[in-house]
Amino acid sequence: MSQTESGAAAALHSHVFLGEGHEASERKTWIAIWLCAAMMALEIVGGNLYGSIALIADGLHMSTHAGAMLLAALAYSFARKHATDERFSFGTGKLGDLAGFASAVILAMIALLIGYESLGRLLSPVLINFPEAIAIAALGLATNLATAWILSGDHHHHGHGHAHVHGAHERDAPKWIAANAGALALEVFEDGVPPRFRLSAGPGLPLTVGVAQVETTRPDGAHQAFPMANRGDYWESIDAIPEPHAFIATLVVDGERHDVEFEEHEHVDGKAGRDNNLRAAILHIAADAAVSAMVILGLILARAYGWLWMDPLVGVVGALVIISWAYGLARDTGAILLDMVPEAGLSGRLRQAVEAEGDAIVDLHLWRLGPGHLGAIMSIVTAQRRDGEYYRARLARFRALSHLTIEVRSPALP
Repeated sequence: MSQTESGAAAALHSHVFLGEGHEASERKTWIAIWLCAAMMALEIVGGNLYGSIALIADGLHMSTHAGAMLLAALAYSFARKHATDERFSFGTGKLGDLAGFASAVILAMIALLIGYESLGRLLSPVLINFPEAIAIAALGLATNLATAWILSGDHHHHGHGHAHVHGAHERDAPKWIAANAGALALEVFEDGVPPRFRLSAGPGLPLTVGVAQVETTRPDGAHQAFPMANRGDYWESIDAIPEPHAFIATLVVDGERHDVEFEEHEHVDGKAGRDNNLRAAILHIAADAAVSAMVILGLILARAYGWLWMDPLVGVVGALVIISWAYGLARDTGAILLDMVPEAGLSGRLRQAVEAEGDAIVDLHLWRLGPGHLGAIMSIVTAQRRDGEYYRARLARFRALSHLTIEVRSPALP
C-alpha cells in the first residue's frame, strides 16, 4: 500500500484554491455596492413619497442586491487574506459559495415580505404619482444595467475564464516539423471521426513524402506504432489513437526521425468551474433589471387605463422572480457546501483513465474546492508494481484536479 500526499511533497503542496481574477472581481463588486446602495435609497424614498408599492418593492429588492454584494465582497476579501491559513485544510475557495447560500436565504425572506405587501395593496389600492414614480423606476433600470456592465466585464461566470464545454479537451495546435521534404504539420485529427494522426504540408505546398509512420511513447513508458496511408493531400494513420492523447510522437518520414510532444488537458464544465460569488452578484442585478422593467410597464398601464391593481401585481410577480432565483442559487451553492460530486461525467472519465489497463478504483471521492479547483481521493487496486506517481501521470490531463490523494493497494489474497 502506498499514498502520494505525504512527507515533503505534501508540505510543498499549495492549498490556494481561489478562482482566476479573484482580486479584480472583488474590486468590481465594491463599485457595484455603492451604485446599488445609492439607487436603493432613492427608490425607497421615492416610492414612499409618490405612493408606488412596486417602486418600494424594487428598492427593497435593490437592498437585497446591495446586501448580497456586500457578502460577496467580504467573502472575496476574507478568502484572499486567509488563502494560505493552515487552519483551513482545503483552503478558502468555498467562501464565495457560503456567501451565495446566505444571500439566497436572505433574498427569499425579503421576497416573501414584498409579496405580502403587494397583496395588501391589491386589496387596498392607493393613489400613485405616476410621472415621478416612472422616472425613478427608469433611473433604477439604468443603474441596474450600468452595474451589470461593471460586474460582468469580460468574465465568463466561472473560475478559469475560458468557455469550455462539458467534457471538452484542449489539445495542442498542429506540430510543425522542418524535414528534408519541406515543412510538415503533424496533428491529431478527430473532427467527427475517430482520432488519427494526420501529416500535411504547408498551405499551398505539395506533399512529397514517400514513407511515413508515427511512434508514440506515453508517460508510463508504453510504446505504440501507427503506420500511415497516403490519402492524396495528406498522410493518415491507419489505426485510431487511444485516449489520452498525451505522449511523445516520433515521426519517421523517409528515414528521418523527429520527436514532438502532444499534451491534452481536460477542463470541468460550467457548474464546477464557475465563480458562484460573482455569479450571485450578476444574477441579482439581472433579476432586478427585469423587475425594474416590469415596474415601468406596470406604472405605464396603471396610468393609461386606471388599472391601479397593475402596480401591486408587478410587485407580486417580482417577488416570484426573486423566489425562483433564490431557490436556484441555494440549490447550486448548497450542493457545493455538502461536497456533492460536481460533475458526474468527470467521475466516469477519471475511472476510464485509471482502469484502462485493468486496474480498479474501489473508492472515489470527488468534490469542489473552489472556482475551477477540484479535490479527489481515490483508492486503486492493481496487480502491477505501480505507485501513486504512475497514476498521477495518467491523470495529469485533468487540470482541474488541484488536490489529488491516491492510495494504491494490492488485490486481497484468497
